[in-house]
Amino acid sequence: MRLTLFPAALVALAPASAFAVHYLSAEQAQKLMFPDAERFELLDVAADAGSTHAGDAPTQVRIARLGEATLGYVVVDEVIGKFELITYAVGLNRDGSVRQVEVMDYRESHGHEIRLPAWRRQFEGKTAASPIRVGEDIANISGATMSCQHVTDGVRRIVARVDALRRSGNLR
Repeated sequence: MRLTLFPAALVALAPASAFAVHYLSAEQAQKLMFPDAERFELLDVAADAGSTHAGDAPTQVRIARLGEATLGYVVVDEVIGKFELITYAVGLNRDGSVRQVEVMDYRESHGHEIRLPAWRRQFEGKTAASPIRVGEDIANISGATMSCQHVTDGVRRIVARVDALRRSGNLR
């Protein structure tokens, strides 16, 4: 007796990670966010430097430079969507406001709509003083609730962390 699987059945049996899509590398994301930068300096930050909670991410900040001038900062982070990791980058202006958010890798089978420009643009201009919360100043996407919530939480954490690093003098 022979068992024949149809193509649709094979797709249904595929693991969730088969849906993973790589959009950008860290280098591509930083250049997209700061096209005028001549170079990017990677700064390793101690886990507690400028933080009120030990272990807060990020532990690395990419500083966009044009000559000796700082154009801004890029932080690459990962959060869990529903089951899988989402890798994203947050670009921040010198004043700490969000310049841009880019989804670099999306591994979930649902919720990829968070990569849509209209959803990501909601973060632009947000600062540490902004709520940066789904349902307040960031809209949810039906079918992508966990991805929306976790990326939003991550962006809020990064904005607060970079703000603390700037105020403490650890970022220039």
